[in-house]
Amino acid sequence: MDQQHKVILLLVLLFQVLLVTSQTASQTDNRDYSGLSSLTQSWSNRPQNWVGTDPCGGGWDGIRCSNSRITQLTEKIAIIFRRLPNLDLRGQLSSAIQSLSELDTLDLSYNTGLTGTIPPEIGNLKKLKSLSLVGCGFSGPIPDSIGSLTQLTFLALNSNRFSGTIPHSLGNLSNVNWLDLAENEIEGTIPVSDDQGRPGLDLLLNAQHFHMGNNKLTGTIPEKLFNSSMKLEHVLFDHNQLEGSIPRSLSTVSTLEVVYLSHNQLNGSLPDFNRMNSLTYVDLSDNGFNDSNIPSWVTTLPQLTTVILQKNQLGGALNLSGYSNSLQLINLEDNEITELDPVNNLPNIELRLANNPICRESGASENSYCKQPVRNPSYYSTPPNNCSPSPCSSDHISSPNCKCAFPYTGLLISRAVSFSNFSNASYYREIEQTLMDTFRNQSIPVDSVSLSDPSRNSTSDNFELTLQVFPSLTDRFNATGVLTIAFLLSNQIYKPPEFFIPYIFKGANYDFFGGEPEGSKSSSNTGVIVGAVVAVVVFVVLAFLAGMYAIRQKRRAKRSADLNPFANWEQNKNSGTAPQLKGARWFAFDDLRKYTNNFSESNTIGSGGYGKGEQMLVYEYIPNGTLMDSLSGKSGIWMDWIRRLKVALGAARGLAYLHELANPPIIHRDIKSSNILLDHHLNAKVADFGLSKLLVDSERGHVTTQVKGTMGYLDPEYYMTQQLTEKSDVYSYGVLMLELVTARRPIEQGKYIVREVIRVMDTSKDLYNLHSILDPTIMKTTRPKGLEKFVMLAMRCVKEYAAERPTMAEVVKEIESIIELVGLNPNSESATTSETYEEAGGGNVQHPYREEDFSYSGLFPSTRVEPQ
Repeated sequence: MDQQHKVILLLVLLFQVLLVTSQTASQTDNRDYSGLSSLTQSWSNRPQNWVGTDPCGGGWDGIRCSNSRITQLTEKIAIIFRRLPNLDLRGQLSSAIQSLSELDTLDLSYNTGLTGTIPPEIGNLKKLKSLSLVGCGFSGPIPDSIGSLTQLTFLALNSNRFSGTIPHSLGNLSNVNWLDLAENEIEGTIPVSDDQGRPGLDLLLNAQHFHMGNNKLTGTIPEKLFNSSMKLEHVLFDHNQLEGSIPRSLSTVSTLEVVYLSHNQLNGSLPDFNRMNSLTYVDLSDNGFNDSNIPSWVTTLPQLTTVILQKNQLGGALNLSGYSNSLQLINLEDNEITELDPVNNLPNIELRLANNPICRESGASENSYCKQPVRNPSYYSTPPNNCSPSPCSSDHISSPNCKCAFPYTGLLISRAVSFSNFSNASYYREIEQTLMDTFRNQSIPVDSVSLSDPSRNSTSDNFELTLQVFPSLTDRFNATGVLTIAFLLSNQIYKPPEFFIPYIFKGANYDFFGGEPEGSKSSSNTGVIVGAVVAVVVFVVLAFLAGMYAIRQKRRAKRSADLNPFANWEQNKNSGTAPQLKGARWFAFDDLRKYTNNFSESNTIGSGGYGKGEQMLVYEYIPNGTLMDSLSGKSGIWMDWIRRLKVALGAARGLAYLHELANPPIIHRDIKSSNILLDHHLNAKVADFGLSKLLVDSERGHVTTQVKGTMGYLDPEYYMTQQLTEKSDVYSYGVLMLELVTARRPIEQGKYIVREVIRVMDTSKDLYNLHSILDPTIMKTTRPKGLEKFVMLAMRCVKEYAAERPTMAEVVKEIESIIELVGLNPNSESATTSETYEEAGGGNVQHPYREEDFSYSGLFPSTRVEPQ
């Protein structure tokens, strides 16, 4: 190619870069932006970085964007208006909410300044799966239209001022798991399906939570409300005005764990719960139950820990001779109990019988169960963690790790806490540990948590704890950190110990977000204007040159048909230098149309994140698909332990090349099993560089950029600081290693693979006690030699702090040593094993371990189209 052609090619490439930049400069569809503007125009206290007209490209706090439907050559980026809890937003929710048609999650919790009614147009958000408005100031009736959101699985409207009745239409929410309407001013009866064709709550067979306490519900609890097909775990109708008896149908729900019906006007006999072996907590206090004897289930149910029946009219004898070992508390104060059997050798439980006839007998007042419990306040506070608290400024607070910071604060509230000794520190330590586990597993840099001020709320009877969450790395959380923590707690992603559920969280406003440096906004805008002007000028010049080049290229297309169309690596294994890319073929559009049978849908195997636009890259066809397909069994390929080691080594060497030999270095930013491709011989190839970043010298080891990637693989430091480093790839690669040994996705059924490994791992036991989570496939024939070292290396890669993780070059050396331990040479051109694999469908048994090249040319797919 002569010099003139090289210049033209360079200019055309520059033109393409500018074209792509101009196309993506505003990533938000105009309709979405208009809808968002209409929705929030009356809001005050909006987040500081909601500036400009491009929520998606501008990284607005609480806004998430994803590729939506494709219409010819137009790509729409739809706003997913999700995590906006605890931002002190003020205003109303207008009918413009319906314009954000792609919403799957709407969380505005803990914004007490959001008031007014919920517009009926919310029912037009047909893709909504989670709606959380906890602790706001909304009032008026709950719209009937919410019943049309049939994909909802989570509905939390608690702690507002909603009035009116519970809509019958909620019975249409057949997928809902969590239904929380508590702490409002809702009145009327509990709706069930009727002969007029109206649905009701009895149709919610998938619901596990009915939380409707602290309202003004009246009438009886309908017999039809419960049935044996339900999956209910928590039924909370406390602090209402319900009357009549408890329906017998309640006892047919075998999954029930918590029944909380206290502070109503219920009467008659206590229900028969003898077959409800899952029950752990029952509170029927402050009603009018009048049994002549205490039923046997009170003491004998195997899982029952807490029974509260005080302030009723229960009489007769209490038999404790066959009590369950799980039982901790029986509260029968203010009833008509006359006998206790046995009188001596009482079980080691907390028994409360004060203000019963049995305690009015001579000398009975000396018995411990006849004494009123002393309601001393509890003074628990999380102690320092083996450190001396340092003096902090008036605004800062010292964390348990003795670091001064601005914590995110709120109330952690249990609606049915099943322990009575509020001064027992072990309960609080368990809550603290589960909180930290959740934050770590969700990749949130949290230094520590502190619990304090345990107390009972005098109005609701709920048990409350003050929670403080302290940031790591800096002295304060950014908006993303607070939003994420609040979202985890408001949407019940955090799972506390059994004795603390069901729970809710009420977050306080956070006033310590880091601000933007003065002048940065204006300078940024100036840069955009200058850049736009330059881009227009360059565009005009390059458009002319591109036209010239297109004519020349078309004339040359036919002459190049016999040339090698593949990208080639120029390698010199003897010199030890890094390979260089010699060049890649430019395909004519007509050629691509021919090779793909006019872009036939039958030849489509997938599409990239940007969908089908004008820009096209031609890749080598990789016949064995992705590593994820092989681990899941989709591809039909059996991967033994040796093959997994070699896949790990191949991917590691590819990343090491990107980090240390490429100039400038490249950070992949989206390492995951679906981006590792396997060729004819199951060689690993790192693919999909759509999110990659170049690391130039001026950036001193990191790139400050908007967080992108795949949940489950994201580096926690990058997630919180937006500072991308090579160690971010190392973290993702560590998760990939755990996939290789477990064949589990990073987040599967709410469980995070890193946490699961930590939970079961015990280095003192065989195979580190990992048998329960290992992929059985790798245990088929022989013990996987070197697995322990492999797992330990993976756990080093997923360390919370980047500085504690190895480099990819170090990872390569350690995997090479593991392969040598197995008895193979990682640098040899061949390896053998007795294992085989079958291709799905064909049944042909092949031997995948022929001569293999571990050089860099085997890591990246070359450019090729297979003719049809």
